[in-house]
Amino acid sequence: MNKTKFLAMAMWIVLLMPLYKVKAQELSGDELKSMEKYQNAKGKNGIVVPALKLSKEQMKWWQDAKFGMFIHWGLYAIEGRGEWAMHNYKIPAKKYAKLADKFNPRFFDADTWAHVAKKAGMKYMVLTARHHDGFALWNSPSSYRNFSSYETAAKRDFIKEYTDACRKAGLGVGIYYSPMDWRFPGYFKPRELSENAALMKKQCYGQVEELMKNYGKIDILWYDGGWLAHRGSDADAAWFWEPDKLNKMVRKYQPNAVVSPRSGWEGDFQCNEGSKKISGSIIDTPWEKCLNLNQQSWGYSPKQNLMSLKEIIVMLVNTVDRGGNMLLNVGPDAQGVIPETHIARLKEVGNWLKKYGESIYDTRPGPFEPVNDRYGSVQKDDKIYVHLLDLKDTLQLPPLEKRIVSCKQMGGKPLKFTQDENGITIWLDKLRPDPAVSTLALETR
Repeated sequence: MNKTKFLAMAMWIVLLMPLYKVKAQELSGDELKSMEKYQNAKGKNGIVVPALKLSKEQMKWWQDAKFGMFIHWGLYAIEGRGEWAMHNYKIPAKKYAKLADKFNPRFFDADTWAHVAKKAGMKYMVLTARHHDGFALWNSPSSYRNFSSYETAAKRDFIKEYTDACRKAGLGVGIYYSPMDWRFPGYFKPRELSENAALMKKQCYGQVEELMKNYGKIDILWYDGGWLAHRGSDADAAWFWEPDKLNKMVRKYQPNAVVSPRSGWEGDFQCNEGSKKISGSIIDTPWEKCLNLNQQSWGYSPKQNLMSLKEIIVMLVNTVDRGGNMLLNVGPDAQGVIPETHIARLKEVGNWLKKYGESIYDTRPGPFEPVNDRYGSVQKDDKIYVHLLDLKDTLQLPPLEKRIVSCKQMGGKPLKFTQDENGITIWLDKLRPDPAVSTLALETR
């Protein structure tokens, strides 16, 4: 790039940056307080575009659903070294692209995936339509150098098969899309290699339009990786992606899609990524915990390091008790098969939810603030559900304006309790502990 072009671009960036920077005064006091409580947030501080944000009514189905399946699947499943294999092991783009000649999953069956999710008690799914390696799992005319499953060995549009299967199973349809693409040197040097970076941006807009336009109703658009050169945040890269423009296009085709914050726009919910423990008080904004069932990697790995049933349920109740959803990831192998060990563990989760799902789905957090490692609560109609994380002889709860008329263990016997202006005492001597998490149901008037 010559000096004149560089100076012109620099001036353009300087002029645009104020438009894409979120200032503290743009957020209300309650919103700031809520975000201060939010732990490990990804994508926060994105640009504020109120016209793009869904209403509480539009978000209701998602907040009722509580539990979904994340699926990381693509060429990296052949390597079996995680979804960052291309970058972490410095595989040249041309060499990595040859994996597409081998990617022809004979046993891929989206209906089977959906069946596994349903059995696990999940209400929606989110599939990586395209990860950071740039390989698209659909018929994508916008794909740079036709790098897609439709144009290579498989000759299949997996997104079409997947979205059809989700709807058939009654599951919310979620699509993950990564704007970044390691094949473009301009990703790592967007200012120095602006023309190449512009090609990447063009691909992003074209592919997002394809996904939003060609596959019927999309319930969730899950962006990931908007940040540039693996530095800074998604919001820092808003000058490049222009997420207000990008997501206005999304709303044109999918006015009710729940959108994640990782395009540089604040999105409809916040993300908490990874296995870090959830603690603290109730979070006042919609949010989601996403993590791996196999803690080895997001993409397929033959190494097994599965979360235990108890670890999964504890994470789920800690999330729901603080107002969040949980998105639990599986990584199918190169043939499109979710490992049997993963299916077995997910079935155990589904069995727990058959017993206690009433205390998860369609609930809202409270009325009691969670006490770390002790208990948390949710409410629905005239019921309060208390998830017990540590069993002692008695449980002390704060005062409650409503009158409690009954207290029992879900799936068990009534429990003795007292209630006065000082609080609530529940005796747990007759409680039969659940191996994962025991739950109380309090009926109020």
